[in-house]
Amino acid sequence: MTLSALLLLQEAASNGFANDLVYRFNEGGNYMWPVLISLIIGLAIAFERILSLNRSDINAPKFMARVKEALDSGPQGVAAAEEICANTRGPVASVVQAGLTRFDEGMDAVEKAVVSYGSIEMSFLERGLVWLSLFISLAPMFGFLGTVVGMVEAFDAIEAAGDISPSLVARGIKIALLTTVFGLIAAIILQVFYNYCVSKIDRITADMEEASVELIDSLAMMSVGRPALSGRSARGTLPRAGGELGTGPDMTGADLS
Repeated sequence: MTLSALLLLQEAASNGFANDLVYRFNEGGNYMWPVLISLIIGLAIAFERILSLNRSDINAPKFMARVKEALDSGPQGVAAAEEICANTRGPVASVVQAGLTRFDEGMDAVEKAVVSYGSIEMSFLERGLVWLSLFISLAPMFGFLGTVVGMVEAFDAIEAAGDISPSLVARGIKIALLTTVFGLIAAIILQVFYNYCVSKIDRITADMEEASVELIDSLAMMSVGRPALSGRSARGTLPRAGGELGTGPDMTGADLS
């Protein structure tokens, strides 16, 4: 079988599926439209969140290595590190920059700034997820509503006909259940994107926590006259319970864990 024949078969199969999908959608009645609208709006929110989160994600270990090198570059090391942060996108750089700007006020001020800005960045990361969660719930609810209304209409048709015909009952129930099927499919699709966004936020949050630990260690080393690069890397050493972050700030108290 030639490649062109395979492509024609694939196109025919895809067209058949698309036509069947449109047919089933029309067969489901008016309550299919709220399900479709919920899916479209939910996908729009999901794609916007995914693009935003991907732009916010950076190579945190490489970024912190550059910050430490800048801190050790001389008397203007803190200013050089702030410039690196200002030229780097994402919440990790923003949190580190917030800590650096308070270095002259002492280590306590640095920790408070990191925690405060971490909370702000977390709110930006989670923005829109509540609406995505809403449409995950609405899609199957609209489907169930369409099913209930369809069942009522089916029994009304049976009552009007005065005869319990198996074909009449089966058709009414089938049409009613189509809205539930489409509602569940829409919810499953949106749930996959929601979980992806949550996992991405968890990763960026972990990067913020680790960067804050490294920043506090590096600035502590500088305060006693040692190079910032002598501070430990937080990768793989950050506890996840109890709010203890070594020499870093307690990010769990700021809902960053």
